[in-house]
Amino acid sequence: MVVGILTHAYPRHDGDVAGAFIERLVLGLAARGHGVYVVAPADAGRGGKEVRHQVPVTRVRYAPARSETLAYRGMMVAAARSPAGLAWFGSLVWRQARALRHLWAEERLDVVHAHWWVPGGVSAWLARRPYVVTLHGMDVVLLERSAAARLLARRVLRGAAAVTAVSSDLADRAARATGLDRERIVVQPMPIAAAQFTRTSGGGGGVVTVGRLMPRKRLDLLLEALARLRAAGRTLPLKIVGDGPERPYLERRVAELGLGRQVRFLGEVPPTRIPEAIGDADVFAFPALGEGFGLAAAEALLLGVPVVASRDGGGVRDIVPESGAGRLVTPDPPEIARAIEQLLCDPDARRLAAAAGAALRRRLDPAAVAERFEALYRRVATGSRPGT
Repeated sequence: MVVGILTHAYPRHDGDVAGAFIERLVLGLAARGHGVYVVAPADAGRGGKEVRHQVPVTRVRYAPARSETLAYRGMMVAAARSPAGLAWFGSLVWRQARALRHLWAEERLDVVHAHWWVPGGVSAWLARRPYVVTLHGMDVVLLERSAAARLLARRVLRGAAAVTAVSSDLADRAARATGLDRERIVVQPMPIAAAQFTRTSGGGGGVVTVGRLMPRKRLDLLLEALARLRAAGRTLPLKIVGDGPERPYLERRVAELGLGRQVRFLGEVPPTRIPEAIGDADVFAFPALGEGFGLAAAEALLLGVPVVASRDGGGVRDIVPESGAGRLVTPDPPEIARAIEQLLCDPDARRLAAAAGAALRRRLDPAAVAERFEALYRRVATGSRPGT
């Protein structure tokens, strides 16, 4: 088959985290013998055609170089609120649709796979070619916040030959927001870089968390839980991996709670160093709200580290079990502290976490995920909807 991939995030260089999970799918498809062509936005004037890891990539120019900042910086939604930003956003959508039509004719594509319903899904809808849309997270949040977005998304999603979501939570929320039949949405996470997670944690390292430091990660709750554990006689080190706007506030809370000797801020760490950063943790704590998938929790389990996560953590509920290898708790410091203590005292938790990680490795290996999408693409190309 010949597949067109439409996305607003695709790695610009090795080590770039933007759309790295999409590239893993692309390379998995290519390894299975499929022709794959990627369409993505240019970045600050760096556009045109390139070949990345033997895959042709078209970087679509849509504005003067100084204005090509919608993608790769997490600024797309905010930029679209200004008249100039909205104009460049419209230009991006239209030019990606045009690039897709040219690819369809020149390379004889069989199907298009658009990642995020906007902007990629809108471009695929405008191109009027058979397409699949995958929902990743913030695009569903946008549906829940904007009536105008819901109106447009209904057309995009109902026009798709297939819709997938990276977690059950996102599928449920998208169906509620748009009125789409929930049975039409296939739950399929993106592949993970399982090959990097070859070691198993030996324990003894205390608590670790990984993520962008922002309010939705709710790390202040984890700090309060740590203070409660110390007051009860359990003093644990905590490593916080990641950076973001919440860091100054969290550093103040560390000082206010008297946790200065227990907590280390490691800052942002390249993806290849995440296994080293998690290291020999005893527990991985992940109190985040409404995650699209919960990649950090999955990576911890790959290393055999039990996980504490929140019941309202969204996609993380597909990853973290209620008991055994993990705990799902209400986002409350006493509950988080109790769950950490339970996992520390459970002699089977580490063994079960390693078993859960092995199952994730098999399910989310790039080759396995590519095989499932290949089957979906074939149904689309032959004109049958998933489940028929």
